[in-house]
Amino acid sequence: MIIEKIKNANLRGRGGAGFPTAAKWEMVLNAPGDKKYVICNVSEGEPAVSKDGYILERYPEAVIEGIKLALGAIKGSQGIIYLRKDYFKKYKSKLKALTMELPVEIFEETCGYLGGEETTLLEVIQGNRAEPRFKPPYPPQSGLYGCPTLINNLETFYCVAKIAEGKYLGGRFYSISGDVKKPGVYELNEDFSIIKILRESGNLPAFEFFVQAGGGASGQILLESELDQPLAGAGSIVVYDKKKTDLSGLMKKWSSFFINENCGKCVPCREGVYRLNEMLKNSAFDAKRAQEIIAVLKNTSFCPFGRGVANSFESLINKLWNQDK
Repeated sequence: MIIEKIKNANLRGRGGAGFPTAAKWEMVLNAPGDKKYVICNVSEGEPAVSKDGYILERYPEAVIEGIKLALGAIKGSQGIIYLRKDYFKKYKSKLKALTMELPVEIFEETCGYLGGEETTLLEVIQGNRAEPRFKPPYPPQSGLYGCPTLINNLETFYCVAKIAEGKYLGGRFYSISGDVKKPGVYELNEDFSIIKILRESGNLPAFEFFVQAGGGASGQILLESELDQPLAGAGSIVVYDKKKTDLSGLMKKWSSFFINENCGKCVPCREGVYRLNEMLKNSAFDAKRAQEIIAVLKNTSFCPFGRGVANSFESLINKLWNQDK
């Protein structure tokens, strides 16, 4: 049984949260319901993350095989591939051809970065406003149209297909960008440390640098001395030249992204992101005040979006900004 094979492979979801894949599939399989859904999430809205597009370009057949296996494993009635707008334009014809004999719909995204939060994804597929739901219930119990729903990232389905073939070797895809010689997507062992990923890909800088690990907006800032650890999150590494990088400009880029992608559902995130953006836009950044806002974002935001904002800002302020002042 494919779920047992996934369990033995110790596969974790590749969307960023790292939840055990077999456990999620079992929850949906065991949930009561006459209709069950499988959703392949290809929103990939986090800046500097491009692995899903890389997989779609090279291995679409494996992804579809993974979705087919999921439909069979959970006794699913319907599959949905939720594609980022540019991916939809580029790959919809190929994916439709590959899914002709399967109950799979190709859906064009409508909510950008917010689609990375699974309950927001469900809301937009149902035609509702792009904002997260209260949890519980969780999607495996009550997801799309109230039915048990399995949601996994595209790379997860690719890995499932490899497991079924007996070809899964514990690898994952990494997006590497920034001040590097060989930017791109690399498939390497999931247990590699960040420093080893950079070294193996030919992207270890010879100059003093820091990285943003996990995503280009919500990823954590790590110094050179902190890179002997596996990469968490959405699998991206952005390298910054420490001497040349304008920290204020970098935070301004983040705040601009977050304010444009904000759903506005909860006050802490809506107002917190606005205040950070105003400080940076007016060149009046106050680290102490920013840290107070970040504490509120971190502890009271309704969904992971606000906590992601806190993650990047807090680590940069503590590790770089305060040391420079």
